[in-house]
Amino acid sequence: MSEGISRRTFLKISGAGAAAGASGFHLPSAEAATPSVDTSRTVLPYPSRAVGVAARMPVNQVVAFGYPDAASPCAAIKMGTAVPGGVGPDKDIVAFSTLCTHMGCPVAYDAGTKSFKCPCHFSMFDAEKSGQMICGQATENLPRVQLSYDAKTGSIMAVGIEGLIYGRQANIL
Repeated sequence: MSEGISRRTFLKISGAGAAAGASGFHLPSAEAATPSVDTSRTVLPYPSRAVGVAARMPVNQVVAFGYPDAASPCAAIKMGTAVPGGVGPDKDIVAFSTLCTHMGCPVAYDAGTKSFKCPCHFSMFDAEKSGQMICGQATENLPRVQLSYDAKTGSIMAVGIEGLIYGRQANIL
């Protein structure tokens, strides 16, 4: 009469053997694979990029720029009246990514309604209310570009982004 081991015992022994084998696995040294940016941080550093000079920005017209890199189109607008998150001497300059949060189509600014409109699926975003989604297929607000203002020079700088740019796992590549 031959005695075999049960399936349960076999799986326990196999699992223990696999765990023991895996514990001998070594990762390459940290010195050999040091990235130029510490990607283990929760918040990665954004570059600072010039957008324009407040006094030279036309009211209710788009100033196009790329941020945080050239592959991410953005628009800055001097609204003409103070708005939430606005910068500049009148707190009226805001900026947003121009990629729709629904499927990444390029949105266009409509000066008449002071909103961004997506021609693909008709989503609309309010430029005066931090890029809030008004209607359409999108479920997220437009990512808002954080701006800083230097009162001495009048310069507007892009310094960060609130929200995730469409198609990216992280805004900083």
